Amino acid sequence: MVTLPSALMPPLLRAMRANRIFVSADAARRRVRERELRPAPYGPPGRLREDVRVDVSRPAGLWPVYTISPLAGAPDGSVVYVHGGGWVNEIVRQHWQLAAQIAAEAQTTVILPIYPLAPFGTAADASAGVVDLVLRGRKQYGATCLAGDSAGGQIALSAALALRDDHGVILPQTVLISPALDLSWSNPRIPVVQPTDPWLATPGGKVLAELWRGDRDLLDPVVSPLFGDLSGLGPITLYSGTRDVLNPDAHLLVEKAAAAGVALDFHEGAGQVHVYPLLPTPAGRAARAAIVRALQRGCVRLQ
Repeated sequence: MVTLPSALMPPLLRAMRANRIFVSADAARRRVRERELRPAPYGPPGRLREDVRVDVSRPAGLWPVYTISPLAGAPDGSVVYVHGGGWVNEIVRQHWQLAAQIAAEAQTTVILPIYPLAPFGTAADASAGVVDLVLRGRKQYGATCLAGDSAGGQIALSAALALRDDHGVILPQTVLISPALDLSWSNPRIPVVQPTDPWLATPGGKVLAELWRGDRDLLDPVVSPLFGDLSGLGPITLYSGTRDVLNPDAHLLVEKAAAAGVALDFHEGAGQVHVYPLLPTPAGRAARAAIVRALQRGCVRLQ
C-alpha cells in the first residue's frame, strides 16, 4: 500500500469531491436512487493478503456474510466488523484490507456482513442482524468483539447496547472508528468543525439519516446510540479525527462513558479526517496496528 502524508489527505479528498453526496440534500437523494437502481458490487478485491482465506455464506434469514481467517496457526475468537459508507455506499477495498489485517495479525476470524443499505435497509434491521452474528460467533468461535467505522460504528454501538439489554451479553471489546453517534446532526459544534471537514456534511447526512431510521425516532438508541444508557457495556476503543464533523459527538460519548463507569480508550487524531485509520497515511497505519492489538486483547487468548 502506498503511504501518503496525512497533510495531503484533506486537499486530495476535496479534489476527489469525497463530500459530493453530503453537501446537499438533492445529492444524497440522487446517490440513493443510483444505488437503488444499480447496487455496487460487494465482493472482496481480486488481490487481498495471501495469508488469509475468505469464505462466504448466507445464514438463514440473514444477508451475505463473509468470513476472513488466517491461514497460519489456529485462529481464536472472532470479530464482527461492520463497514461504513453513509448507510448508502457498499463495502470498499479499505474495509477489506483492514478486516484481513485484523484476521492475519490478531489470529482471529473476522465476520463481515453485507447488510442492506438505504432505501432497503434500516437501523433496526442492521442492528438485529449484527446481534445475531455476534451470538453465532460466540457459539462457533468463542469470545467475540465488535468493530465498525462511520455508519458501521453506529450499527456496532447500537448492537452492543441491544446485546446487553436483550441477551445479557457484554462484549470484551468494541472498536469504533469515526462513528456516527447522533443522526439528528444537532450538535452545536458541528458547524464549527464543518469548514475543516473535506468528507462529510449535514445536508446530505440528514437525508440519509431520515431513510435509515425507518419507523424509529431519530433519538432512539437503535438509530442514535449516543442516547443509549452506556452503563454496563464492555470496554470501548474510539478513534476520531479533529477534521471530522462527527468528532464533537465523539467527545460526548467519551463524557457519557466516563459518567457511566465504562472503560473508553479515546484516540483523537489532531488534524486527521474522517475514518483516518482506514487511510494510507502514517497515522492510519499506526491506528490500524493499535486496533489489531485492542481486538487481540479482547477476543484472542494470548499465549
